[in-house]
Amino acid sequence: MASKRDYYEVLGLSRDATETEIKTAFRAQARKYHPDVNKQTDAEARFKELNEAFQVLSDPSKRNAYDRFGHAGAQAGGFDNFSDLGGFADIFETFFGAGGRRGTRGGPQRGSDLRYDMTITFEEAVFGVEKSIDIPVMQSCERCSGNGSEPGSQPTTCPRCHGSGELRRVQQSVFGQFVNVVLCESCNGEGQIVATPCSSCRGAGRTRASKKLTVNIPAGVDRGQQIRLAGEGEIGPKSGPPGDLYVLLDVKPHPSFKREGYDVYYELPVNIAQAALGDTVTVPTLHGDVELRIPAGTQHGKSFRLRGKGVPYLRSSDRGAMFVIAKVTVPTKLSSRQKELFEELGQELDGSQHEDGRDDRGIFGKVKEAFGG
Repeated sequence: MASKRDYYEVLGLSRDATETEIKTAFRAQARKYHPDVNKQTDAEARFKELNEAFQVLSDPSKRNAYDRFGHAGAQAGGFDNFSDLGGFADIFETFFGAGGRRGTRGGPQRGSDLRYDMTITFEEAVFGVEKSIDIPVMQSCERCSGNGSEPGSQPTTCPRCHGSGELRRVQQSVFGQFVNVVLCESCNGEGQIVATPCSSCRGAGRTRASKKLTVNIPAGVDRGQQIRLAGEGEIGPKSGPPGDLYVLLDVKPHPSFKREGYDVYYELPVNIAQAALGDTVTVPTLHGDVELRIPAGTQHGKSFRLRGKGVPYLRSSDRGAMFVIAKVTVPTKLSSRQKELFEELGQELDGSQHEDGRDDRGIFGKVKEAFGG
């Protein structure tokens, strides 16, 4: 299978092309290769290639993804499917008017995609959760089964287009002869006319309803990620296939833990006695409490890594790490005894403390005792 050409090459542009230059390049080449103008065998494929390149490069977010990751970025963004000529006929019409458009009969159309914003807790994002939601959707009308006609009646063939759903006219232009195909206004492209509309949906074939769904959120998700539920969007007009539902996730912050990717960070308060003399402390993690040894001489900001105590990787048994950051705290209010010990410590650190009469525990032992060590 031949690989895709670079989108900038397809439009004959440099990578720093402006939005205006992109539109101008597409207009020029689309006129040349549109299948209604160019009858060469490869014209339609060339026009599809031009349209695909234009769809990506004319959208800032899609262009940014393409510039960073190439065609893989375009596919990940969900905008790489341009194979249907009818799907981009509207683009040509936007640039050149209705004369260049190929009309299509108004058959079943795909329903709209829906978005649902969901907020979950920090723990639910880490370990996964199952949520039930209610969403308002357009569903096929139960009374008429989606055909728009009152039960007992049948649609009739449109007398104007004779059931084709479109009207064809030949039109001359500077590019030659165009066949202008438009949807029939009498039947709106249906090919049939509903003589007796359904009393429930008034001929639309769809009604508004509420649908309950269960969403399985996998362990390891993060803020800004989305979950796609295929076929759970709105039913399409004329009993067309349903769209998709996209659940966009937001995660509440945790009072103690902070997350970066799959790693978790926790600030551990350490008093000056513990920092100077060392200690063994209990540290909370997402997976239960653990014992952590604080070595003597620990400085403020020192980090300790706990392997496998972070967030699970999506679709993997591996986990990130947890980093415990020592936050050495300096007391703001001292008792008379603590003040006396600090003064004694300051003198000893300066080397001015006399040896006579010193407690066998040493000044460090006294400080540790004063702070509960």
